[in-house]
Amino acid sequence: MYGCTPWFALTVCVLLSACTAVDETRPPVCPPCATGTPTGTPSGEPVTPPAKPLQPARWSDLPGWERDDLTAAWPAFLQSCRGLASKPQWASWRAVCDEARTLQNAGTSAIRRFFESRLTPYLATNPDGSTRGLVTGYYEPLLRGSRTPTVKFAQPVLGVPPDLLTIDLGDVLPDLKNMRLRGRLVGNRVVPYYSRAEIVERKLANVYPDKVLLWVDDPVELFFLQIQGSGRVKLPDGSMVRLGYADQNGHPYKAIGRVLAERGDLPIEQASMQGIQAWARANPSRLAELLNTNPSYVFFREMPRPANATDGPQGALGVPLTPGRSIAVDPRNVPLGAPVYLATTQPLSTKPLNRLVMAQDTGGAIRGAVRADFFWGFGADAGAQAGRMKQQGQMWVLLPTEMAPP
Repeated sequence: MYGCTPWFALTVCVLLSACTAVDETRPPVCPPCATGTPTGTPSGEPVTPPAKPLQPARWSDLPGWERDDLTAAWPAFLQSCRGLASKPQWASWRAVCDEARTLQNAGTSAIRRFFESRLTPYLATNPDGSTRGLVTGYYEPLLRGSRTPTVKFAQPVLGVPPDLLTIDLGDVLPDLKNMRLRGRLVGNRVVPYYSRAEIVERKLANVYPDKVLLWVDDPVELFFLQIQGSGRVKLPDGSMVRLGYADQNGHPYKAIGRVLAERGDLPIEQASMQGIQAWARANPSRLAELLNTNPSYVFFREMPRPANATDGPQGALGVPLTPGRSIAVDPRNVPLGAPVYLATTQPLSTKPLNRLVMAQDTGGAIRGAVRADFFWGFGADAGAQAGRMKQQGQMWVLLPTEMAPP
């Protein structure tokens, strides 16, 4: 969000009429960018254009495609169809989804024939032409909380504050689709919104008490709730509240596990969710400072109770996520709602994890064509798997035969 090209900087600056924050010690919202566009390398050789994010492929390229139990992915695909029906790309998916709904009690072979006859695989590719990328995991955590603050429940879960300004740059320039600028007004100028440290220091929960959704008992669990983007909170009376992502303060995410590793406080191989939680329990006096090294802060909304209590959290596509069959992607490269064949390995293992999944969610740290976050489900067991997952993998995006890749 904070890097820029000349045209990006110009657009943002025209939009905001202010390219620097009021505080001169803070990096400017749009730092000065070099003018002109380079036409080659310093030696004068032409610059190789970046590879297209989706390259044509064959079904035979997909490892394990013939062995995947596609009946396990079919309900998630029908959910994608439901979500796509309200999206601009529905025209490209309508015929495929209409036919899918006619397949009642279809077996794996019939489903495989359907996909092969109606969709075309494309290999996700990095700008440098490589085809492997990072596959992480996420889950829906369970926290304990209360509607009112107590000595035990003292950590606020914040809704969107009224002074958070969000500018959708795609409304002004189509090339900036899916890019948003967040800030706040100071007089007639737009400046960056408060960082995590500033939100904590200013006690935003006291400034906007009506925006506190709940109070929970553990700052570490609240931090990881923000990373996951959704979760459930069990109240003292036993009832359950579901929380979903609402917005974010506009600051980039910084991994605190890497911070611990760089400081020498935790070996990099132990910088998993479980390793970070153990370090936090052993170093409570240093916890707040560590958490504040990540300037990103997520705001939540209370979600309606689902008709089916077993449904997963709602993803960015607007449909419930399916454990083991939903992933988060970068929608700038992988169309939201599309089936994706994922070829990776189980957490901390070389055992293959090759299966059809659905691109039904997004995430602040999910950037690039070959990048996925694998949804493991709800609760501690899912969290244990998600916390250990940091694998390499490949992705094949499946699109309707008549649909051109982005």
